[in-house]
Amino acid sequence: MFKNTPFEAITKSMTESAPKFDLGAAQQAFRPLQDNLKAWADLAQSQVAEAQAAMVETVEAVKGAKDPQAAFEAFKASSEAAMALFQKNLKDAVALSVTQFHDTVDAVQQAHPAGEALAPLAKGLKAAASTAESTLDAAITKGASMAASVAPVAKAKRAAK
Repeated sequence: MFKNTPFEAITKSMTESAPKFDLGAAQQAFRPLQDNLKAWADLAQSQVAEAQAAMVETVEAVKGAKDPQAAFEAFKASSEAAMALFQKNLKDAVALSVTQFHDTVDAVQQAHPAGEALAPLAKGLKAAASTAESTLDAAITKGASMAASVAPVAKAKRAAK
């Protein structure tokens, strides 16, 4: 009947396991993955909506510009808003990642037979992720403030030849 080939071994294993399969347990096992994917989809959807609103605002500001200086000011304001939006979006993505990492570490610790023995490791991993988030947050804030402080350089007058 069954020989010792990989395909037949898999078939035998599946045949023997099929009656033990619990659809409810499988769905419950995939629930955290579904929740994580939904959180990312919600974040992406909100970020796209914010970006679209900012783009519409920029187009309207440029359409209303009466002279080149007003158009320049509209583009300048748009650039500053885009930088702030990028900063916010990056921080939101990092925060979601760290939250999901913490949840995963907690789930692994709870599912592990010796979960209490993993407590110090779990605490260290979660602290490291939080520290990385804080460091990145500080770097983003510093980078944005440095970018905002850059002043345009006055053009040098060309020498007549």
